[in-house]
Amino acid sequence: MWRHFLRTVEEIADIEHKLAELIKKDEQCRRLQALEGVGLVGALLLKIVLGNPGHFKNGREAAACVGLTPVQHSSGGKERIGSISRVSGNSRLRSALFQGALATITQLERRPCRTQKEVWLSQLVARRGKKVAAIALANKTVRTAYALLKQGKEYQPELLAA
Repeated sequence: MWRHFLRTVEEIADIEHKLAELIKKDEQCRRLQALEGVGLVGALLLKIVLGNPGHFKNGREAAACVGLTPVQHSSGGKERIGSISRVSGNSRLRSALFQGALATITQLERRPCRTQKEVWLSQLVARRGKKVAAIALANKTVRTAYALLKQGKEYQPELLAA
């Protein structure tokens, strides 16, 4: 039984290694990995879910497809905006982006900010907390990924002045 388990673990590691090699060869996935909190799995999921950016009118629609936009509970002229919908959207991608965003926030606690986005994120963490900031970063990541895929450009974060 133990040998079977070890063999299965080795097979999984081999498959993950082959998958990582394939992802590294893909141009779009390589560009998406430059985003904060996006690794191999996140890049692949973003490419699969967003696919052809022409399916969405704008980045907000792409973020809504993933389930990272606030739900509206409006009626009778009263606008009420709630939290994100945990039911709609791609839960695997949303989870991967959330975990990546939390990792980015943890890194920011240990080092100084290098980009404008990191300054924005650290200020948001101070105001609203880690989890709200992680969802906001995941939302921004999907919108940025949409723009990268649509325009075919490299991600170039706005660096802080030295």
